[in-house]
Amino acid sequence: MTNIAAIAGYWDAAAERFDEEPDHGLRDLETRDAWANLLNSWLPSRLADVLDVGCGTGSLSLLAAGAGHCVTGVDLSPRMVERARAKLTAAGLAGRFLVGDAAAPPTGDQRFDVLISRHLMWTLPDPHTALADWISRVRPGGTLILVEGRWGEATQSATPYVAGAGTLPWAGGIGATDLAVAVRPLVTDLRVEPLDAQTALWGRTVNDERYAVIATV
Repeated sequence: MTNIAAIAGYWDAAAERFDEEPDHGLRDLETRDAWANLLNSWLPSRLADVLDVGCGTGSLSLLAAGAGHCVTGVDLSPRMVERARAKLTAAGLAGRFLVGDAAAPPTGDQRFDVLISRHLMWTLPDPHTALADWISRVRPGGTLILVEGRWGEATQSATPYVAGAGTLPWAGGIGATDLAVAVRPLVTDLRVEPLDAQTALWGRTVNDERYAVIATV
């Protein structure tokens, strides 16, 4: 099994180059627009409180804040959080970013209209507990958004992940069918949107399963 300090250290080390991946940094206009349009199709048209768990360098938080939403981002890596704060500040946007375990965000009793997580589940020692915790933080009628996949390629970088990662329950990612089975008993409605064929989202052609689970709490 992995430990929190090792995981934080891994992502701290990855922070400097994290945004070099097209779907991480969203530096290419086509990729950025593809994610912005997708996110806007999921988020409410009204002002919403959005919790971005495992926010990384804050690219999705930036898009949500740019669409006018109130954003809170949580990441275990202090360096990722620093970059997320700087990214929104540079864009002239407001956002709150907290260092903490994304599986149990340090947001107290606050409830959110939307909770979003992207490519995080494979890193969690207890994803089922995390899902239950996340759903408890969403207001009734709110939305849970899980952007996930079953990886046929290297997950984040060529750097080996932390020791014990192979024992993680969803190491290598989780398929849409299995994640939907885990989420469905906890929500009132659920749909799966395949994303692997949308090349613009990834900045390239991908050969693995990528999708989003969108659920109403």
